[in-house]
Amino acid sequence: MSRKRWVVLALALLMIGLAWVGVLGARSGLVVRQIARSDVPLIYLAPQNQTRVPGVLIAHGFAGSKQLMLGYGHVLAHAGYGVMLWDFSGHGGSTLPQRDSLQADLQVAYEALVAQPEIDATRLALLGHSMGSGSVMTAGIQQADRFAATVAISPTGAKVTPESPRNLQLQAGSWEGGFIANAERLLDRAGGENENLAAGQGRSLVLIPKAEHITILFRQASHQAALRWLDATFGRQNSSLYIDRRMAWYGLHLLGWLLAMGAILPSFARSSPALSQISKFQVRSPIRRWGSLLVSALAASGTIPLLGGGKNLAALGGVQVGGAVALWFGIAGILWLGLLTQFPRPTLRALLLGLSVFALLWIGFGLMAQLVWLQWWLIPTRLALWPWLALGFLPWFLASGMAQQDISGGSRIVWWLGQSIALVIGIFLMLQFSPQLGFLYILLPLFPLFMALFAYVAALLNSTWGYALGCALFFGWAIAAAFPLAS
Repeated sequence: MSRKRWVVLALALLMIGLAWVGVLGARSGLVVRQIARSDVPLIYLAPQNQTRVPGVLIAHGFAGSKQLMLGYGHVLAHAGYGVMLWDFSGHGGSTLPQRDSLQADLQVAYEALVAQPEIDATRLALLGHSMGSGSVMTAGIQQADRFAATVAISPTGAKVTPESPRNLQLQAGSWEGGFIANAERLLDRAGGENENLAAGQGRSLVLIPKAEHITILFRQASHQAALRWLDATFGRQNSSLYIDRRMAWYGLHLLGWLLAMGAILPSFARSSPALSQISKFQVRSPIRRWGSLLVSALAASGTIPLLGGGKNLAALGGVQVGGAVALWFGIAGILWLGLLTQFPRPTLRALLLGLSVFALLWIGFGLMAQLVWLQWWLIPTRLALWPWLALGFLPWFLASGMAQQDISGGSRIVWWLGQSIALVIGIFLMLQFSPQLGFLYILLPLFPLFMALFAYVAALLNSTWGYALGCALFFGWAIAAAFPLAS
């Protein structure tokens, strides 16, 4: 490596080290316990050296995990609460098939919470997001004498009344209009705004500025609104100064890994011999590259509903929604390759390079995510899904690697934008024919972010197969990690 790359690598390692100090430092002063109870994986956080603290159950949403809710967990634990987070069946690290009712998992978490030595079982509250909001509101209604307060973030639905659940706070992001409407309907059914928390009749709706369904979970305004509501419920005066910055540290960690990859990968990646066998017209013609991309994306969107027929696409391949995503990429990728007419032969060196790219992406993206926002380690059932998901993504990334070969930096930005637009339009059209996959509407903004990551990898490599294999393995792992298992 050149001296410049050594300097970049040193800077990257410094950033990575600082990020780990920041993330691990967020646990300072806290008790952290990993618990498994009745096959439900749980995480418990509480302040050290304190007893008789109020307890809070924290529930994640669809395609979420206990890690995704750790921002609320850290804020509340540093403020003097004991919190229990868990994975619903079929989600995260749960080995259980998805149940028809979420309440059984919540009951397991409740029993684990009250069993902790720091908890005052007479002072309990609930907090949940999206799908989890329905579960916690239902628990607050069914066991109104058990839970003194409920915080429902991006709320779905429940049979709320002016009497139950007790002390209901509703939160919604200003950019998630449908959930704002849900929250307003719930508030109306619950009797409207009410400050009488002493009688358990408190009612409030909080709009979190510039937040949508996912980013609301990482907004300090949401964390603090929940904390203030619980403090008011339990009559606590709080002096905690903790602000959850773990996602910022995670971002620094990811940036450090990307810089490290930029210093390391070019030393191992050389021109692919097989690329020279493809004519400039076939690979570099703008009409062929852009036209084949658009046609393949649109054709895949119309083909999937026909292939699905009367079958439930949402549970395709044993993973909810994610299986249909892999199928869309697979069909679009095969069509794209067909329109490009040729592709380079794989070489052993390119395949080894692809495995190295996957390893670097896996560590950089996921290792810290396990502690911050995503259940990254795959249980055996999910691990078995990974190869076929990666295989579904491989044709797309192979065609994408061909189309991006040897283009300039400015053109690469244009290509990232064009590929992102084609993806979003293609998947949006698929959803018009397959409404059972509607959860993807929420995730559409994430596809351009992943494409930006992959465009960066393509810029570092001149190996179509190395790029395609590394990105397909990584994206397949991400889908296997994030989406719920089908029952």
